Amino acid sequence: FWQARFKSIAILDEEALLATCAYIDLNPVAAGISLVPETSRHTSIKQRLDHAKDCGKLDALKAARHGSVAGSKAAGNFELDHWLVPLEDRRQLPGAQGGKDVREGMVGGFSLGSYLLLVEYTGRLFRNGKARINDGVRDVLERLGTSAEFWDDRIKKMLNSSDLRGCFFGCQEQSLQQVADHRQKRAANLSPQLSSSVA
Repeated sequence: FWQARFKSIAILDEEALLATCAYIDLNPVAAGISLVPETSRHTSIKQRLDHAKDCGKLDALKAARHGSVAGSKAAGNFELDHWLVPLEDRRQLPGAQGGKDVREGMVGGFSLGSYLLLVEYTGRLFRNGKARINDGVRDVLERLGTSAEFWDDRIKKMLNSSDLRGCFFGCQEQSLQQVADHRQKRAANLSPQLSSSVA
């Protein structure tokens, strides 16, 4: 387990967290083990979809095609009783009673339906080398504060080069600078490949 090819990655922003999750969920597809993510055994995306199916919420997730807000409203709180950490952090949403009755999730205002849309888009990048940006994906990327070009570049680096796996920090340059500022340093020397650290 502790061989050199296993390395720690600093995930410093929400986009990096979702990119890492998508990378993991798409690994069986990239390796040719599964044709689509929802049939990949032992992945969180399959576990989440199975739970959505058991709760009768698969149709509600399709609302994410019309944007993150629509997907979030349609899906509701069904992920709260699943053993995985909910994808969406709903503590700040109206009706959450100050967050006391809502489990902490990974990303605020970002529903499972939006994540599925992002993974579907990302999977098409690897199969075809390109993917069409529909309104739902555009909304998802805008809410993350990123663009299709930046997302595409990050994901292609993560999946297409074995040298990058586990070696680069999963964040944008500004997140690294925030770490440096917090440490009262001029630059965050977190990686030997810092000049290429935007994975």
